[in-house]
Amino acid sequence: QVQLVESGGGLVQAGGSLRLSCAASRRTFSSYAMGWFRQAPGKEREFAAAISWSGAYTDYADSVKGRFTISRDNAESSVYLHVNSLKPEDTAVYYCAAKRSIAYATSPENYDYWGQGTQVTVSS
Repeated sequence: QVQLVESGGGLVQAGGSLRLSCAASRRTFSSYAMGWFRQAPGKEREFAAAISWSGAYTDYADSVKGRFTISRDNAESSVYLHVNSLKPEDTAVYYCAAKRSIAYATSPENYDYWGQGTQVTVSS
């Protein structure tokens, strides 16, 4: 069992930045691929970014490519999402997720554990 706790969300103006953090409870954190997903009101949960167990490989949704950066610190059992140049359409609850594999995935169905989410609201 892995418990994930997100933090770092908030209200920010368009063009602003945030750093979202996700702390994992498990010491074997390095054996999990990690992903960030987001869900806006009335919409399905969508992929934002993912990272392999070592951090060597990352992937991003086209809508966030060039603006978001995912990273991880296995010594701290944490994964981060740096979100820059925020737009009102980035407003959503952001979730981190863990996948019992060294390889990441872009579909939420492939992830085994989820955090409770952190709200990001971008004002225009």
